[in-house]
Amino acid sequence: MNSKEKDIVKFDIVKNRHKFYWLSGILLVLGLASMLMFGLNKGVDFTAGTRLDLFINKQFNEADVQQIIAKVMPDVHFKDVTKYGNNKEFATTTFTETITPEKLKEIEAAVKAKYGDQVTKQESTVDPVIANELVNKAIIAVLVASAGIVVYIAIRFQFLFGIACVISILHDAFIPIALFSLFRLEVDLTFIAAILTIVGYSINDTIVIFDRIRENMRTMKTKTIEDLEHMVNVSLWQSMRRSIFTVLTVFITAAAIAIFGSEGIRNFSLALIFGLISGTYSSIFIAAQIWVSMKEREMKKKGLKATPNEN
Repeated sequence: MNSKEKDIVKFDIVKNRHKFYWLSGILLVLGLASMLMFGLNKGVDFTAGTRLDLFINKQFNEADVQQIIAKVMPDVHFKDVTKYGNNKEFATTTFTETITPEKLKEIEAAVKAKYGDQVTKQESTVDPVIANELVNKAIIAVLVASAGIVVYIAIRFQFLFGIACVISILHDAFIPIALFSLFRLEVDLTFIAAILTIVGYSINDTIVIFDRIRENMRTMKTKTIEDLEHMVNVSLWQSMRRSIFTVLTVFITAAAIAIFGSEGIRNFSLALIFGLISGTYSSIFIAAQIWVSMKEREMKKKGLKATPNEN
């Protein structure tokens, strides 16, 4: 190991990879437990029903609006009314079944009677057939996108890199899903778009790291397991700044959208934030480490053992 390589490696990531495996394992188990216990808070896109947004444009009480809706439609179940908007001027709720336009107009008229003629409504209705089709197509979209990326990685690099990417993709997709389940955030079509975006960013970051590893394999000796671990450590730290700066620029944008954006895209930005953090973490601490573990197993089968490097 030359002095330049010593200066690059600030912390031995590879030697501590099992700690990162444990951390990810705990997060995945907790996320799975949350999903089994609470499930996902599916939006109207996936459950069928009607979402009603009321623009009230003045201070109002959620309980009063909820009481008005319950009076108009006493036999229909709907979610608790919540406020949103910069000045909390909107009220929203979701019905578990499709509501006729006539009933929605009755609700609007009743709210106008209490809060004034400036009240307007906007509804979004999805019937059960379309909801089931959206669920199936969303799953297919994620699977096809992930499979295409994995095949490309396997052909462009090597099969072990492809396997590492598969695990990394599953990790990156599952973490935001688990967090949405835990915090009871609504899952809709924008969430699926966020997951696909996350997969793309994560794979992009992973490819940069894998490309650095491949380049260093040509110039650095990797005759022993210790050589291999050192080479991956150097590769990770050589690409660390680039990985952090890239995700930081997107993170700042996503955070700005979450804080200042409209309610309709807030869940998209939150999913993106969760996924960006998870994706950057997995590219450095999971994907590359899984490749090292598999590569070491391959080297051991060939009879190679770890031997001390000469400084």
